[in-house]
Amino acid sequence: MKLLFKLLLAGSLLLTWLPSKTSAQSVNSYILHSPSLTQAQAACQTYGLSMVSAIRQPHTYLVQLTTAVPPTVLQQWVNGDPNVKHLELDKNVAVPEAVLTDTPYVPPMPVTTYATDSHLVQLYGTTAWLGYVQQPAMYATTASTIIQPNASGTGIVVAVIDTGIDSQNPILTSSLVPGYDFTRNVAGYASDLADINQSTAAILEQSTATSLASIQVVRLNQSTAAMLDQSTAAMLDGNPLPSHFGHGTMVAGLIHLFAPTAKIMPLKAFNADGTANVSNIVAAIYYAADHGARIINMSFELSDGSDALLRAINNATRKGVICIASAGNDGQETLVYPAAYGNVIGVGAVNQQSQMSSFSNHGSDIVSLAAPGEALITTYPGNHYAAAWGTSFSSALVAGTTADLLSAIDQNLSPLMRTADLQRAVSHANLCGNAGSMGAGCLNLNLAMQFFKGMNMPH
Repeated sequence: MKLLFKLLLAGSLLLTWLPSKTSAQSVNSYILHSPSLTQAQAACQTYGLSMVSAIRQPHTYLVQLTTAVPPTVLQQWVNGDPNVKHLELDKNVAVPEAVLTDTPYVPPMPVTTYATDSHLVQLYGTTAWLGYVQQPAMYATTASTIIQPNASGTGIVVAVIDTGIDSQNPILTSSLVPGYDFTRNVAGYASDLADINQSTAAILEQSTATSLASIQVVRLNQSTAAMLDQSTAAMLDGNPLPSHFGHGTMVAGLIHLFAPTAKIMPLKAFNADGTANVSNIVAAIYYAADHGARIINMSFELSDGSDALLRAINNATRKGVICIASAGNDGQETLVYPAAYGNVIGVGAVNQQSQMSSFSNHGSDIVSLAAPGEALITTYPGNHYAAAWGTSFSSALVAGTTADLLSAIDQNLSPLMRTADLQRAVSHANLCGNAGSMGAGCLNLNLAMQFFKGMNMPH
C-alpha cells in the first residue's frame, strides 16, 4: 500500500512538474541500475523516463527526463522503489590535461634537443624518430634494458578509453585491434579524425614528417604540443585543431613504445575537446572486459565517485582485467576517480630527475606509483609526433609496463594474475616523493620484472 501511494504520488508530481510543451524542453540524462530490463521499463513508465540505450544488459541503462524535474526531486521519487537499484546523473568528465586553466606549466618549445630529433631509426619493424625511441623515460624506468621480444606485451590486449587512436599512424597501425566509438555508436578502429573536418584531416594525413623536414612546434593546449613539418603547420594556420585532438594517439604511442608487441584496443568515449559522459566511459569499460582486454588504461578523472563507474570497474576486476588510471593534474593531495578506487592502479607524474611534477596529484590514497610525465615524446595523428606533459601519459607508461610483466611469465600463470599482484610487483620501485606522496615510488621495470617472475615461479 505504501509503494502504491508512492507511485501515485510520483505520477501526480510528474504532471505538476512537466510544462505543457515538453518537446521543446531540454533533458537530463541518468544512468539507471535496475534488476532487469522489464523492471527498468517499469521504472521508466512510472517516472516518465525515456530509455535511450542499454549500457550493459540486463542491468544498466541510459535514460532521460526533462530538466523541468530537478535531479534531487527524481531521486526522492525513486527512493525505495525495487525497480530502481541506483540512479545517478550522467556527469561530464574531462581528461586531466583539460582541467588546468590558470597554471601554465609547459616550458617554451622546443624543450630539449632530443624532443625534436627527427633522425630516423628502426623501431619494431618500422622507422621512427630518434627522439621518440631513445627518450629519457626509457632509461629512467629501465625499460631500455628489459624490453625484449619475449617480454614486450605479446598476447596482451590493452584497451585505451580516450579520444580515439589514429589507425593509419604507421607506428601504431600494426598494433591496433578493432574497438568502438561510443560517441557515435560505431564499431571499428575508433579515431578522433572524425571529430575534425575532412580538409583538416587530409592536411594531417599527408604528412612529410618522415623526410626530415624542418620541424615547427605547435602548442595544442597547456600540456601538449604537436611537432609538425613546416608545410603542414602552415596549412593548418588559422584552422586550429580541437584542444585535445590526438590525446588517445599520444597515449597509445607511449603504451606501444613500452610494450611493442601488445595489441591496443581504441575505445573512443571522449570528444576531441577532451570531454565525455560517464555513461560512455562505463559502456567502454564493460566493452573492454567483454572483448578480451587484459588491461584498461583510463587517462581521465572525476572529482566525485560514481556508483556506475565503480560497478563497471569491479566487473572488469572480477574478470581479471587490470585497471590503470591517471592521478590527475590538480597539483593537490586530493581524491579523483577512478584512480582513488582500491582496485585501480593510480599513477602520478615525475620529471626527468624523478622529482614530483608540480601539476601531479599526490598522496598514498590516490597514487600507487609514479612514472615520467614531462616532455614525453609520442605519436600524433598523421605520422606526426607530439610532446606531452601530464599524468595521462604517466599512466600510459605503467599500462605498457603491465603488459610487459604479464607477457613475461608462464602463459598458464598470466591469466591468474590480478590487480593486487601487479600492485605488489610495481611497488618494487625507486624511492621518490616524500612520505608516500608518490605511492611506492618511481617505476622501475627491471625491479618489478625480477619480483614478478620470482613471485610466480612454478614449484
